[in-house]
Amino acid sequence: MGIESIHIRNFKSIKDSGIVALKALNVLIGANGAGKSNFISFFKFLNKLYIQDLQTYIIQNGRADSFLFFGRKYSSFLSGTVTFDNEYKNEYSFTLLPDQSGSLIFQSEWSNTTQGKLQITNTTRLESELKNHTWYRSNFLRNNLNTLKIFHFHDTGFNSRLKQPSNLRDYAYLQEDGGNIAAFLYMLQETNSQSFKMIERVVQSIAPFFDGFFLSPDEINPDQIFLRWKEKGFDQIFTAHNLSDGTLRMICLSTLLLQPEPPSTIIIDEPELGLHPFAISKLAAMLQSVSESCQVIISTQSVSLVNEFSPDDILVVQRENNHETVFKRLSAETLSFWLNDYSLGELWEKNILGGRPK
Repeated sequence: MGIESIHIRNFKSIKDSGIVALKALNVLIGANGAGKSNFISFFKFLNKLYIQDLQTYIIQNGRADSFLFFGRKYSSFLSGTVTFDNEYKNEYSFTLLPDQSGSLIFQSEWSNTTQGKLQITNTTRLESELKNHTWYRSNFLRNNLNTLKIFHFHDTGFNSRLKQPSNLRDYAYLQEDGGNIAAFLYMLQETNSQSFKMIERVVQSIAPFFDGFFLSPDEINPDQIFLRWKEKGFDQIFTAHNLSDGTLRMICLSTLLLQPEPPSTIIIDEPELGLHPFAISKLAAMLQSVSESCQVIISTQSVSLVNEFSPDDILVVQRENNHETVFKRLSAETLSFWLNDYSLGELWEKNILGGRPK
C-alpha cells in the first residue's frame, strides 16, 4: 500500500504535472535543474503542511515566490492531490493562495474516497486542519502524511550529526539525516540481531577492512552512544570520523533499507552520492528488495544505478513547454528493440530516453 498517484500544480518548476502514477519502485532521472529535486521536495512540503509547520517552512525558504511556479506574477495558486492505493482510494487535496505578506494560505482542503468527498477546511487558514480532524478516514491520511520523510545522508563533514554522539534512547525511528544512527543501530543490535547482522554484512561487502560495529553506551556518559567500529586484524576501536564518506553513507543507507519495519514510503534524493560502483550495485539490490514491502521514490544522476533497474521503474524528468517540468514513465515494451543492444544507462547517455541536457 502506498501512493497511487500525485498531481501537482504551480509548485516550483512544476506548472502542471498531470496525474503522475507511482509504483512500488520509482527512479527519477533527468538533467540538472530538470525538476527531480522539486518533485522530491514536494513530499517534504506535504509533511510540513500536515504537521502544521507550513508557515515557518515557507518563511525559512524564501516565502511564496520561492514555491510558486515563477512566482506570484505567473501563478495565482499552488495545489496538490495525493491518491493512495488502498481499498477506498483515499485522496487528499489542497489549494493554497499567496497573500500580501508573501506567505501561502489555505483556500481549500479536502478528503475524498470512493464513499464521497468531505471538506476539511472551509475558511481561509494559515495551517492545515487535517491533524485536528477525528474522522475515521482522516486517520489514514494522517498516518501516511506524517511519515513522508526525505532521507539524505549527504553531510559527512567533521561536524556532521552522523559523527556526533547520539542520545542512547533516541531510537524510535531513523532520522532523516541519520543523526541518531548509533542509537538506532544499538537498538537493532539488542532487539533484532538478524537485521543488525545483515547491515554489518552489507558494510563488510563494500568495505573489506570493516570487521563490525562496536556499539555500547559511552563509558564516561552512559546516556550517549558513539558510532564505533573495529578494523579486521586490529583491537583498536575507531569512531565515525575514521570512516570514508562513502562507507558512512552506506552504513546509513543499509540501516534505512534493511531495518525490520521500514517506513511505508522511503524517499531518497541521490542516494548514490560518493558510492563506489560495487556499492551502487548493492544499493540497487536493497532498493529492489525493500520495494516489495514499501514504496520507494528516489532521484539519481548515476548511469550505473539506472542500469540496475528495469524501464518500468524509471520516471524521466525534463523541462519542456516554456520551462515546465514534465514527467514520463518508461516502458520495457517500447524500449525492447533498443535493449537488445544497449543497457538502460547507455540509452540514457545517448539521449534515447530523454532526461539529458539539450
